[in-house]
Amino acid sequence: MTTSTSNPLGTVTHDGATVVLTYDRPLAHPPERVWRALTESEHLHDWFPADIVGERAKGAHVTLPFWPEADQQPEDTPTLEGEILEWDPPRTFAFMWDSERIHFELTPTDEGTRLVTTVHVVDPAERGWPSNAAGYHMCLDALAASLDGRRIEIFEQVGIPELEAAYTERC
Repeated sequence: MTTSTSNPLGTVTHDGATVVLTYDRPLAHPPERVWRALTESEHLHDWFPADIVGERAKGAHVTLPFWPEADQQPEDTPTLEGEILEWDPPRTFAFMWDSERIHFELTPTDEGTRLVTTVHVVDPAERGWPSNAAGYHMCLDALAASLDGRRIEIFEQVGIPELEAAYTERC
């Protein structure tokens, strides 16, 4: 297991009751490979706490069952409902799950891909928006590691308290 929090913190803005988290990550892989990691079940497990089950098309209804190891009580592993809001391979993917809207924008670069991830959080986690910010930060660290052939264990919560504190200091 590897942990990493070396990527720069995302930006945090407040829009009324909504918290907007934005992460800008350079990835040394072509957009097509990053797209597969973002959208295909076999890759989601490496970096995201839930699968995305359903048709991959704009307007499609999907379910997002959490991986059993992502839940503290695996006997009651939740499944959330969602919708694909944008689907333009391999450039733009956005979906809604629970009260969060997640938007991925992939731009080709000479080095690979620039991935900008924007998350609109209407109902922050029980511990507050810094918990959401730290969680997405860790997920994106795990995505980058997975693309590089490494693994970061997002389900162990290692590094989360430090990230929450860093995000709290941002605002």
